[in-house]
Amino acid sequence: MAWFKKAVSTDHTKTGASGLWATCPGCSRTLRDRDPATNLRVCPSCGHHLRLDGAARLRTLLDDGLWTEHDAGLTSTDPLKFTDRTPYPTRLEAAEATTGLRDAVITATGAIDGLVVEAAAMEFGFMGGSLGVVGAEKITRAAERALQYRRPLLIICASSGARMMEGTLSLVQMAKVSAALGRLDRARVPYVTVLTDPTTGAVAASLAMLADVTIAEPGARIGFVGPRVIERVGGHPPRGFQRSESLLEHGMVDMVVDRRELTSTLARLLRFLDASSVIRKPLAGPVETPVVGDATRTERPPSLDLSLD
Repeated sequence: MAWFKKAVSTDHTKTGASGLWATCPGCSRTLRDRDPATNLRVCPSCGHHLRLDGAARLRTLLDDGLWTEHDAGLTSTDPLKFTDRTPYPTRLEAAEATTGLRDAVITATGAIDGLVVEAAAMEFGFMGGSLGVVGAEKITRAAERALQYRRPLLIICASSGARMMEGTLSLVQMAKVSAALGRLDRARVPYVTVLTDPTTGAVAASLAMLADVTIAEPGARIGFVGPRVIERVGGHPPRGFQRSESLLEHGMVDMVVDRRELTSTLARLLRFLDASSVIRKPLAGPVETPVVGDATRTERPPSLDLSLD
C-alpha cells in the first residue's frame, strides 16, 4: 500500500512570511518583507540571508519565474495514527492552511538560462521542511524524471530533518532517495544541491551531501544535530560551527554563493555539467515545455512502483 493520497489542487498564494516588514537577524535593520524581486531578501547592510519560501526559490531561479509543477496533489495520511499534543492530521491541516502546500517539497520542470532542469524546493514553513513519505516520493519521482529525460537535477534544501510523526517510515526515505540519486550518478546525469538555512537532520545526512556539486548560501546552518543538542550531551561547539563558511573550510561543501549570484552561478555550472554528461537525448518520450508555476501534473513514469510493502 501507499501511505499518501491525492488531493485536487495547490494554491501557492499563501506561501511565505506574513507582514510587510522584517527585522534583519544580523544587524537588526528593518527591511521590506515579501519583496524578493528587489534584493532576494538579502540584507543590504550586512548581507544576512533571510529565509525564502520554496515557491519564491523557484521563481527567482527559473527562467521568467515559470515552471511545470509535478505531483502537487500528493498529501500524507496518518499511517501511525500519531498523536502527541496535537493529532498529526491536525498538524498537516494547519501547515497546509499556512503555506498553501500539500507537503514540504515542491517539484517542477523549468529552465535555467535555457537549459531544462528538474528541480525540487523544500518549504521550511511546512512543518520545518521535514522529510516524510510524500516529500521523499516527490523527490524520487523528480530524480526518475531527470534520469528518463537526462536533465540535470537541482534540489534546494531547507529542512529540519525526518518527519518524526511518521516514525521509521520517514527515516527509511533516506535510503529510498539516496538509491534514486545513485542511479543518476551511475548514468552520469548531473545533480546539484543548494543548501540553505537550515539544512539539518536526515536531509543533511543523505540527499544534501550526495550531489556532484554542493552549494551553500552564506551563513546557512548545516549539520546533523543542532548546537543545543550537542551542548546538552557535554559538547562545546566552536564559533561558526555548522555554518556554511566552516563547512567550506573543511571540504564539506564545494562553494558558498551569495543568493544574488546564485542564478548566474547555476547557469554556468549546469551548462558545464550538462556538456560533460554522456548522452543528451531523452531515454523515452518528449521534452515538455515549462509553463506557469501553478500548472499541476501528477502523472508518473510507468516504471515507478508506489508500493511500500
